[in-house]
Amino acid sequence: MSKKISVLGAGKLPRRLFLAAVVAAGTLPLAGSAWAADPVLLNVSYDVMREVFKDINPAFIADYKAKTGVSLTVNQSHGGSSKQARSVADGLEASVVTMNQANDVDLLADRGLVAADWKAKFPHNAAPFYSTVVYLVRKGNPKQIKDWADLAKPDVKVVIPNPKTSGNGRYTYLAAWGSVLKKGGSEAQARELVGKIFKNVPVMDTGGRAATTTFTQRQIGDVLVTFENEVQLVRSEFGDNFEVVYPAVSILAESPVAVVDKVVDKRGLRKEATAYLNFLYSDAGQEILAKHYLRPTSEAVAKKYAATFKPITLLSVDTVFGGWRAAQKKHFDDGGEFDKIYATK
Repeated sequence: MSKKISVLGAGKLPRRLFLAAVVAAGTLPLAGSAWAADPVLLNVSYDVMREVFKDINPAFIADYKAKTGVSLTVNQSHGGSSKQARSVADGLEASVVTMNQANDVDLLADRGLVAADWKAKFPHNAAPFYSTVVYLVRKGNPKQIKDWADLAKPDVKVVIPNPKTSGNGRYTYLAAWGSVLKKGGSEAQARELVGKIFKNVPVMDTGGRAATTTFTQRQIGDVLVTFENEVQLVRSEFGDNFEVVYPAVSILAESPVAVVDKVVDKRGLRKEATAYLNFLYSDAGQEILAKHYLRPTSEAVAKKYAATFKPITLLSVDTVFGGWRAAQKKHFDDGGEFDKIYATK
């Protein structure tokens, strides 16, 4: 029979000693009691989503509190998408991941951290929003950069993060390659164009935000190729110092999300983690995403913000490259096309 501690007697003890006595007696209140800590979620996300989740998180916390009466905390971790995925695979205990390419979530599924059918767990193949890659140039566009071929000119310096660590860089690489195929060009011609572009990259940062810093603060390069929401953020911050250029063809950059099953089940956070990702699909969540220049999947919200998003032809990784697994193996695995191209830089 376990020991009992009188509540009346507790009032005569300092709180520190009382809690120590409770622990010793094996009667510490369980999660869900008045003394239990509030649930804490960790969202491991990609590099350029810091500002987005600074707005998403408090909105979700307030919404969840109103619906359930439960207070919770959401912590963030940011970096290059693929680098972040590897961190989770190596033990970073994410409750959820919000990445910028399916390949990074597939890595976690292969490790048994995420459900094999993770795409079926949420609407739109578990991608609540999408974006594309566009160009940010300096005021007046002095190098007259308009399309992918212009990035290959010998006098143009292009800032792109490393495709080995950054989904941003990977999408840029595939967009340039796919733009040649879209026009009826050959694989050899696509390889030539991408090779010339990456020879023009003066600094290979590991993530999109670092690349933005290189271009805007270190004043390196003539053009930054990055996500649409990132270039709009730069324009909002730096005003008329930069201009946004849309190429004729770019790529569909879907941002997949997933619950990290192994972590939430261990920590008893499945309900909260699922609610967090579902909030991204809600009207409130979609509004916040659209205000940050991320293209919403909600037709109603997309219509409301139609003037914000310029129409552009988007290539699909699935249709042009046979899906992310095939693209990864051919282009980004060790010894793949990117390594061959960059080795000759």
